[in-house]
This record gives sequence, C-alpha cells and structure tokens, in this order.
Amino acid sequence: MSYMVGVDVGGTFTDVTLVDSKTGEIKNHKVSSTPEDPSRAIMKGIKDILEINDIAESDVQYLAHGTTVATNALIERKGAVTGLIVTEGFRDLLEIGRQTRPSLYNFFEEKPQPVIPGNLRYEARERLLANGEVYKVIDEDSLHKAIDALKEQGVKSIAVCFLFSYLNPEHEKFAVKEIRKRFPDVYVSASHEIVPEFREYSRLSTTALNAYLGPVMKNYMENFLKSVKEYGIPVEPYITQSNGGIISIHESVASPLRTAVSGPAAGVVAAKNLAELTGYKNMITFDMGGTSADFSLIEDGEPKISMEREVEGFPARIPMLDIHACGAGGGSIAYIDNGGALKVGPESAGSTPGPASYGRGGTRPTVTDANLLLGRLNPKEILGGRMSVDMDAAKQAIQEHICDQSKLTLEEATAGIISVVNANMSRAIRLISIQKGHDPRDFTLVSFGGAGGLHCSALAKELNIPRVLIPPSPGTFCSLGLLVTDVRTDYVRSTLEEASPESMNVVASHFKELKKEGVKLLEKENIPESKRKYELVIDVRFKGQNYEIPIPVEWDELTSAGFVALKERFEEQHEKIYGYAKKDGILEFVNYRLTAVGQLPKARFEKSTAANETAVPRATRQVYFSEIENSGYYETKIFDRKNLKPGNKVQGPLIVEQMDTTILVLPDQTMEVDDYGNLIINTFGGEE
Repeated sequence: MSYMVGVDVGGTFTDVTLVDSKTGEIKNHKVSSTPEDPSRAIMKGIKDILEINDIAESDVQYLAHGTTVATNALIERKGAVTGLIVTEGFRDLLEIGRQTRPSLYNFFEEKPQPVIPGNLRYEARERLLANGEVYKVIDEDSLHKAIDALKEQGVKSIAVCFLFSYLNPEHEKFAVKEIRKRFPDVYVSASHEIVPEFREYSRLSTTALNAYLGPVMKNYMENFLKSVKEYGIPVEPYITQSNGGIISIHESVASPLRTAVSGPAAGVVAAKNLAELTGYKNMITFDMGGTSADFSLIEDGEPKISMEREVEGFPARIPMLDIHACGAGGGSIAYIDNGGALKVGPESAGSTPGPASYGRGGTRPTVTDANLLLGRLNPKEILGGRMSVDMDAAKQAIQEHICDQSKLTLEEATAGIISVVNANMSRAIRLISIQKGHDPRDFTLVSFGGAGGLHCSALAKELNIPRVLIPPSPGTFCSLGLLVTDVRTDYVRSTLEEASPESMNVVASHFKELKKEGVKLLEKENIPESKRKYELVIDVRFKGQNYEIPIPVEWDELTSAGFVALKERFEEQHEKIYGYAKKDGILEFVNYRLTAVGQLPKARFEKSTAANETAVPRATRQVYFSEIENSGYYETKIFDRKNLKPGNKVQGPLIVEQMDTTILVLPDQTMEVDDYGNLIINTFGGEE
C-alpha cells in the first residue's frame, strides 16, 4: 500500500490529511497545536491518523507539511543573533528604510526595530557602479575586520548585501568565501542568492530577514527529520513555500523566508485544484481558523502572486501568493474598548487556554463562544464528539466582559460579536477584490478552515457573491492542499531594457540563463524531464514609472513578433489597475522571472453518482439569525455531513455538522451537494 500525508500547522489546531494513492480515499484528523514546539503536534497528528487507520509507517511514500516556524520566530523576535556586512557608507540603511511611517495619520506609531541592531552592522570598502562595473575593488582588510568582529560578538548568522550586487555578484561571492574560511560555523545569507533584484532597501531587508531566520529553520529541520526517521517513515518531508509550491526540507534551509506564509498558501493551492475540478474559475478563498482569517483571489484558475510583501512590518521581496490576513478567527477575543465600542480581535485565545467554552481555563469571550450561545454550534460537543463544550462558561465570559461593561443584553452582545467579526472580514475581502478592480459578483467564495463555515453565508450575502463552495473536509483543507501541489522555485534577473520588438531577443537570453538554474534544482529534486515546466513573467512599466506590472509570457512569444501581444496585455492590465493606459507610451522591461515547476503525483478526486433519496435532518434546534431582515430565533434543521449525498438540495435555515467544522445556511438561502461532495450554497436562494 502507498499513502500520502499532508500536515498543516495552525495557531489553534494542527490538521492532518491522509490519502490512499491507489483508491483516492481521504481521511482527516486534527490535534491541538503545540506552539512551543510545532513538531510535537505534527508527529502526534501523523501517529494518530496512521494508528486510527491501521497503516504502517513504512507505507507512507509522500509527506509534506506547512510550517509556522519562520513566521513565529519573526513575530516573537526569536531569530538568531545576526550580523550584517554592507557597502561602506550604507550601515544605517536598514534603519532608515524608506522614511515612511507605518501609519500615515498616527504620528506616535513606531517603526519595528530592525532584526539586526546597529552594533552588529559593519561596512566593507568596495563599490560597484550602477551598470555593475567595479569602481572600487573590495578591500580585504576591512572585510576581514568586519568578519572577525562579528565572530567575537558571537553571531550565529551573517547577512551580506552590497550595492548593485544583483548586476555583478563577484564582491559578494568573495565576501561569502572569506566568511566561511574565517568563521566556518556561521550561517551566511547573500543578497545575490536570495533576491538578485534592484531596489536596495527591499533587497537588504529581505536578506537580513533570511539570515535572521536561517539558523532557526536549520535547527527545526534537523529535529523534524530526526523525528520522522525515528518513527520509521521512509521518506524525507517536503515543506510548503509562500509561492504555493513545495520544496524539499533541505532546500528550505537556504531560504527560510520563502516559508513565511506556508500554511495559508497550501489552502489557496487546494482551492485552485477545486477550480479545475468544478469549473468555477474565479474564486475568493476564505480560510478562517482559530486565530486569523486569510483571503486570496483566484482569477481564471490562477492565484494572484505578489512580488513584494511586508512580513511583520519589513519588506520581503520574494514571490508569495497574494494573501491578505486579518485577526478574525474562532478564538478572536471580544471586548469593550475605552470608548465603549464593541471590538473583536486581533488578539486570540489560541489553543491554550482557548475559548471559554473549551473548558481549558479561558475566561475571555471569543467568536466561538458567541456562535455557541446563538445555537450555531452544537451545544454539547464538537470535533465529532471528541471535545465537549461548556455553555455556562461561554455565557459567563460574555456577561462579565461585554454585558457588564456596556448596556448590551446577552442576546445583543452575542449577535454583536458576530456582526463585528463579519464586518472585519468583509472589509478584508473588499481589499483584495473591489479595491483591485474585481467585482465580487463574478466570483465564488470558497470557504474552509475550522470556523469558516459559520460565517461564509453571511459574508457572501453582504458582498453579493452569488455562491459559496465548501469542500468535503474544510477544516483540514490546507493540509489537503499539500497533496495537490508541485515543486516550485523562483528565479529572477534585473536589467532595465527599453521595450521594443528588437529587445525581445535580449529578454529570451535572460530566460535561457534562468532556465539553466531551474534545471539544476529540478534535477536535484529528482523530477523527470517529462514532468518539468517553466513559467515566465516580465515586470513591465511605462518609462518613468516607479513600479511594474507582472505580465506572463510564453516561450514562443520571446520574438519580435510576440512583442505586440505582450504590449497589449500590459496596457490592458494597466488600465484595469490604474484606470488608464498611455497607448503611445514607451515601455520598459525591469525584471525577468522564471518559475521552475516539477509536477508531482497528486491526490485524486472522483465524481459520484447523484443520490435519489432526499436528505433527512437528524434533529432541529433554535438558532438565532441577525443577518436577515426579520432577525430572531428560527427552527433550524441539523444535518450530518456524512449523510448528505450528491444531488441533495435543501432550503435554509440549516446547519451541517462534521468533525472538522460546522456550516451555517441562512433562512433565505439554499444548499446543494455537487458531484464531488462539495456543498454549494446559493446565496440568494433558488437556482443559479
């Protein structure tokens, strides 16, 4: 037998998905996360799901996981003691940054402190010109003094970033060689290897963050590999990257920053797979867990990629799926602020102590507690009966922290908590859709995460999204995404070229050089040539602009004849984003990006035959609805997800319960089951 295992680590729960490679059968499991050591929950989840299904460790032939190790180290400032070596005169660039405030209207909000303090930043006498020519040869004496000083100060990692090294990396390569010669145990991160692009501050910030996280990831990798080997699993694990692909865990050590949004990225990849299966090519993904909610947009079957994001306030110029997060999860804490207003989040109760209703010592009210009191969650137990809930504790928390601090009744407070958190998430969806020129009415809301099912119907109604799609195991959907993705790694080259039919030959030569690097990586990952492909993107702008628009191209378009189509696509995108396009403007090529893709075996999904029988609820209960015109309590049908079959169609109000989530359908909506077992909620009732 052969099995695939995917593990996603969340702030509250760690999710595990097991797939039989031959039959396509899928099993799911959840365990509480262990933030102090994420690998403990990962290994417990793997052991549990194998034992429950009586599967030998040796039968696991593929293991992939998403990790929050790098992100948590940055949030908690628990990275390695890191030094920095830069071009003479640029020691304070990390501090100066872009001279912009974190909040435009808040004069008192401070910028985050750099991860490398001033006393660990050193300069080397060297200088390149803007065209990459050597103006001042690197001075070995100044370099050696910097290395020796950092060694004496006990740094565990060193970042190297010289001016214009993306055009000519020779000085950086020499510095790295000297560091390893004089300080062999230190982790080294050089900008020409991490982000060989122009924009010095972004490049410096990215390199510094990568160096700061490198030793942490190295230590985690060694411990995790040891645990996997000791348990008897015969394969080395893959790890999810922020671009939605995976890479072997050894490769991740060289660039740990690429795992910054590892977990949420897997959910977007799983949604992309759903788009291919169902034909709903335009999707807004909604991943609501215990700590936060993440949103992303898929257009025409392809997720949006961002080339620069801020990670904990610092620019990170690496390709990431364009995921917007907000502090809205099932564990988000509700409170009355100093002005008497009801607020929810971003602080979360997490997995420990968790919501008050979990009975683990939590005393502050959360979104989960409010859903429980409104009748939306099972009043006795969740997780398929594995966890009991305490209704009285939830009531006491909301009464003490909300009602007693305001004039709200218990009913108004609980409904208010849901309204506030829904409003927070609605704003986040508008940011990735309406504010970027996309009409939500053209999209399907794909809801997953343990808490998403309780809020998706209301969000879709608020934003006029016509339908909601909920996969069979939404609470463990991100871990499933790890089993339907590919090896992906990104390469880039920066040179400014005035765009013209004649310049396309130069562009083609850049991509040929980048492809050589991609081939080396895919060979190292043992990807056969028939399973390799290469995706090309050119960052284009009008000459004189500060920022670029990424435009995908095909290999056969890298000719003078292909320039016209490329220009038309750029103008179309420019008009969509900015509202205009200067048809006679001169274009400029800036960056050339190649993504090497190694196609891997994936979990399979089979269609089912529509059932003839009518769906029968197992019970009813009173549930409070505030999202409709006639708000109040409604007698609501309760269904078990396992009893719903393809072809079933039910009128709301209704609730669907399953091990990993609970799904709420409003009174004026309908729900049906498609051929793949997905639930389709028609937001405005009736037929689509």
